[in-house]
Amino acid sequence: MLAACRGFVFDLDGCVWQGEVLSPGAGEVLTALHRAGRRIAFLTNNSRATGPAIRAKLHRLGLAFAEHALTPLEIIGSVVAERFGRSRVLVIGAPELTAAVRAGGHDIVDVAAFRTATVVVVGNDFELTYERLAAAARAAAAGAPLVTPNVDPRLPIEGGDFLPGSGAIVAAVATAAGVRPVVVGKPESPLFRMALRRLGLEPAEAAMVGDSLESDVAGGRAVGMRTVLYAPGAPPAPGAADLVVRSFVELARAAGVG
Repeated sequence: MLAACRGFVFDLDGCVWQGEVLSPGAGEVLTALHRAGRRIAFLTNNSRATGPAIRAKLHRLGLAFAEHALTPLEIIGSVVAERFGRSRVLVIGAPELTAAVRAGGHDIVDVAAFRTATVVVVGNDFELTYERLAAAARAAAAGAPLVTPNVDPRLPIEGGDFLPGSGAIVAAVATAAGVRPVVVGKPESPLFRMALRRLGLEPAEAAMVGDSLESDVAGGRAVGMRTVLYAPGAPPAPGAADLVVRSFVELARAAGVG
């Protein structure tokens, strides 16, 4: 199935890397795919990093050929503008998320002025306080649409451990406000389609490889890509993805480079 694929789009957190460490065999297999002429892009739901920052990390970890790295921060400002017009946005998240929203032409609202917000954007916030959580929930409950880069509940890190993800914070805000969030990143289609455009490929010519059925596999299938679930632990139910691999070595064999 994968031998005919001209390109691959890889998820990062939990798939290509765990925190600051590449998954076993990932570096070698990705390099082999690149040398075989397969086109490669990287797609992450990270709400704290831009594409250039992710690309720099890939280079630092030895993948010097990495060129296409996309995150929801690439499009979140434009998504808010397209759906809600130029807005007054309360941002709960990293400085990079705030900068991305501002770059979309929006005004940033301070936490103390949350009642003036017309949109609330919530990402992973390592400095989250109850005050910030309450401000976001109150603004959303008052009618400001709730927008998020992703609803992933966990952020995988080294040693098989994890941090609470953006989805955990968004769930708290959405539950308190009684609303549903607008999701910008995976499994929604914009980032997948952007990755395919960067590769110059049609969906049927590429495979999406990731560790999440909910975001990677579901999103890839929705746009017509072949799907590969990276599941080094317990195998999922049959048919969960077009192909399930337990390791990057298995992926290499399926792609004809191992």
